Amino acid sequence: MFESLSERLGGVFDRLTKAGALSEADVDTALREVRTALLDADVSLEVARNFVKAVKVRAIGQAVTKSITPGQQVVKIVHDELVRVLAGDDEPEALKIDNPPSAILMVGLQGSGKTTTTAKLAKRLKERNGKRVLLASLDTNRPAAMEQLAILAAQVGVDSLPIVKGESAVQIAKRAKTQAAMGGYDVVFFDTAGRLHIDEVLMAEIQAVRDIAQPRETLLVVDGLTGQDAVNVASEFDAKVGISGVVLTRMDGDGRGGAALSMRAVTGKPIRFVGLGEKMDALETFEAERVAGRILGMGDIVALVEKARETFEAEQAERMARRFAKGLFNMNDLKSQLEQMQKMGGMQGVMGMMPGMGGMAKKAEAAGFNDKMLTHQIALVNSMTKKERANPDLLAASRKKRIAAGAGLEVSEVNKLLKQHKQMADMMKKMGKGGAMKNAIKQMIGAKGGMPDMANMSPEAMAEAAKGMKQGLGMGGGFPGMPRGLSLPSSLSGLMKKK
Repeated sequence: MFESLSERLGGVFDRLTKAGALSEADVDTALREVRTALLDADVSLEVARNFVKAVKVRAIGQAVTKSITPGQQVVKIVHDELVRVLAGDDEPEALKIDNPPSAILMVGLQGSGKTTTTAKLAKRLKERNGKRVLLASLDTNRPAAMEQLAILAAQVGVDSLPIVKGESAVQIAKRAKTQAAMGGYDVVFFDTAGRLHIDEVLMAEIQAVRDIAQPRETLLVVDGLTGQDAVNVASEFDAKVGISGVVLTRMDGDGRGGAALSMRAVTGKPIRFVGLGEKMDALETFEAERVAGRILGMGDIVALVEKARETFEAEQAERMARRFAKGLFNMNDLKSQLEQMQKMGGMQGVMGMMPGMGGMAKKAEAAGFNDKMLTHQIALVNSMTKKERANPDLLAASRKKRIAAGAGLEVSEVNKLLKQHKQMADMMKKMGKGGAMKNAIKQMIGAKGGMPDMANMSPEAMAEAAKGMKQGLGMGGGFPGMPRGLSLPSSLSGLMKKK
């Protein structure tokens, strides 16, 4: 998300922070580059112009010119302005699902990811809020649209409204509202039809459905890669239907991401969620502070720890902690950690959320340190026998050849894996002696198998939890086997303080 913009701004700020004392001319030059980067990222001209103007007013003041670290002060000012543009003046609100059955109307153009987003939100409400959810497809135009929603509903474990052929969108909406009330559902989603472009027929249908559903929330789903078109679509839907928030999809690609920066400023409507892939859990709440941090390469510690919470089971983590405290670390443990990394978004996903690592991710990938490497290593472990996994010292030359052939790889890859395992095993033994590993994993999953309240955690506590997660994955001060010059920061706490 925002890779291109992050790279451009990163280059500008690198030069600023290395410059020492800054003159007004230095700031002007840097801000011209910032404005160009914003425009290239498809941010609207007016928003880019106002952004740079607001930053300049603060950046040429005495707080910057007389600061010990003027470059870093400018970066902080840009960060604060990014947060203001992304969030507006109000605190983000949670979805209004407090008056069952709460109706949520999903609107948007065809192909924006509306149906998939509906299922993702239903999964989120079911698993995180314990809500009983009903999904209703009102799309009578697109072939198999209703069947698609029914399949996704079954996939995420929620109910869908039975399909009755020949009904109009209005008739389906009435039936969905009745069933939601009589069936004791907490939330009912109305997945409306889309068109390739906005027209009067589409708007008339959505308005009729809206009047029946009386939604607590009307969420507009737009493709984040469409740039300014997404902002124009949001403005039109809000004028004719009235929306309470926006969900930006396809934000996982190396897109320009300007829609997110322009959306709040132009429409006044909050971005509630961002879709980051096709998987049903690839949906994040949109939090301006964290997004601004990602754009400026500061990482996203909260997201990193949340990913660990979602993918680590308390019992599994406790079991790992006990083993590591005894200095035990075999190939099964290594495989478990590699799979954990995959669940958390792979190498690039994890590195992108670590402070100072955003720009390093692509270099690591080019050096072969990527998600394919994880897949290959897991395949190698799968090719081993139970005895070999439990005791890697058994792996003589003949066994290595068999394992490599079984995974379709070279023997050299087996040797790299064994070297990595040895380095990590040695590190686990050192950490296990003082109980550091057990404490680290407890930090990661919470004191009693739960997770700390992220909203109320101090930056220091957050850094410790992230550090624990990092160590729990065997990442210490760097991944064993990582090419020279690409080791991870040894102290997340230090980076948090710098930030």
